[in-house]
This record gives sequence, C-alpha cells and structure tokens, in this order.
Amino acid sequence: MTTQDEISAEIAERHKAYVADGVEHDHAARDFAPYRSSVLRHPHQPPILVDDPDAAELHGPVFGVTDVHPRDADLTRRHAGQPLGERITVTGRILDRYGRPVRGQLVEIWQANAAGRYAHPGDDHPAPLDPNFTGVGRCLTDADGVYRFTTIRPGAYPWRNHDNAWRPAHIHFSLFGTAFTQRLVSQMYFPGDPLLPYDPVFNAVLDERARARLIAAYDHGLSAPEWSLGYRWDIVLDGPAATWAETR
Repeated sequence: MTTQDEISAEIAERHKAYVADGVEHDHAARDFAPYRSSVLRHPHQPPILVDDPDAAELHGPVFGVTDVHPRDADLTRRHAGQPLGERITVTGRILDRYGRPVRGQLVEIWQANAAGRYAHPGDDHPAPLDPNFTGVGRCLTDADGVYRFTTIRPGAYPWRNHDNAWRPAHIHFSLFGTAFTQRLVSQMYFPGDPLLPYDPVFNAVLDERARARLIAAYDHGLSAPEWSLGYRWDIVLDGPAATWAETR
C-alpha cells in the first residue's frame, strides 16, 4: 500500500508543477493522483446535453421557509442529552463576487462526531458513536447573508486512501442556491490542524490562496463564556475570491 511519504511527495510534485506552470486555478484538480479515488471517478468525456435541463428540478428537494426551524442550526440540542466533545459556534456570511449578501440561502452541514465517526451505516471506523449527536444541521441566511451553527468540533478519522491516512477535522457545507442544480458542496477546515499538509483532499486545491480560503478563522469575539469557542468562515460563491466547491 502507498505510504504517507510517497503521497506527500506526489502532493509536493503537483504543487511545484502548478507554481511553475504560472496559470492560476482556484478549483481542485479532478485528476489529482494523490487522492486515489479522484482518478477513478472524475469525468473523462465531455458533458452530455439533455433535451430538457429543467426536468431535473422535478426531482429536487422542495422546502419552504417554514420547513427550516431555528433549532435545526443547533446540533447540540437535537437529542435528550448533551453530545460529547468541544462545543463550537460556526458562523459567517454567504457573499457573491461583489461582496453582496446572499439572503435566504439554505445552508446544510454534516460532520463526524468528536471521536471522528459519522452516524451513518457506511462508517465502520471503530470509534464510538454518540447517541446524542447525529451530525447534521441546516439554517437559512438572514438579511445580511449570515448563517450560524452550534455544533461539536469533529474529530479526525482514518480513511483508506493510503497507509495510515487520516482526514483532518472538517465540516461539510452544502448551499442550494435557488434550485437543486445550483447546489454547491465544500468543506471547512480548522486553523492549525497538523493533518492539513498530509491530506490529499485538501491539497487537491492546487492554489495556496484558495486552500487558505477553506480554513476557518478562530474568532474570540464569537466565543461564548463557559459555552463554546467561535469560528468564522465566509463563503464567496464566485469570482476571483470564490470558495472552492466540490461540484466544479
């Protein structure tokens, strides 16, 4: 099985080639070999044109403002007891390329628990499940484009990309826009995580500045005394300062 040293060398080679090429890309490389499954899954053929592209909307999710309850944004109060782990507040603004707020945007998150395990039957990581944490939440942005979640800092977890591979702590974000076909999915990481340099998913974003935009900032002003630590992560939907999205 490929070792971490071999994966790290491949990552360094791709980053070096990107800098030498001199052409800026703020999106991830779809054929990023250190991320082994991306080589198998990325499209090799041009897109197929369909007769009725709007037909996809008939199969998309339908929700109204009243379907999203304020308690959906607090992942620590969804069960009878308190979840284990470090409670955090994650907030930020959803902006367009001109810095204008994107209002009424459905924002969904999902994540592993503090032990690094998802409440999903497909996760067989031998870490404990938390009966008081299922790791999913949602909210709508307000008039200033602000979203806000209270949750638990997720733990790192192993994956089978290579020998001794571990994913850094991260939270998955989904933004739906005004239609299902406009959905964007990304990942938020935490500052100072020692696993970031080793992670092929994070490093598949070749541009160093674009990678930095995936890392939240600790904000002491958002930390609540004796309650939670605060992190701020703004999402820019397009333009030169756009936050990388997995659907590109």
